[in-house]
Amino acid sequence: MSFALITQDKPGALQTRLDNRDAHLSYIKETGVVQQAGPFLDDDGTMCGSLIILDVDSKQAAQNWADNDPYAKAGLFAKVQLIQWKKVIG
Repeated sequence: MSFALITQDKPGALQTRLDNRDAHLSYIKETGVVQQAGPFLDDDGTMCGSLIILDVDSKQAAQNWADNDPYAKAGLFAKVQLIQWKKVIG
């Protein structure tokens, strides 16, 4: 099953993102369940959120992944959505 993890950073939290970026990228690599991922950018081109497509067995597995993401543990996000997703193109 695929799930889209859609996050919005807290205002003024760019440094939190940067401080935890290496751990976040390592977590993605170590867990092996991320199909696609990348940051959202604001009008100035600054990272301000994330879109992560997870390939996991259940919504609970997706939630567990999201909860253990170093970004989440650092308190980066103001808003988080976890939505089942179906790939149609690409």
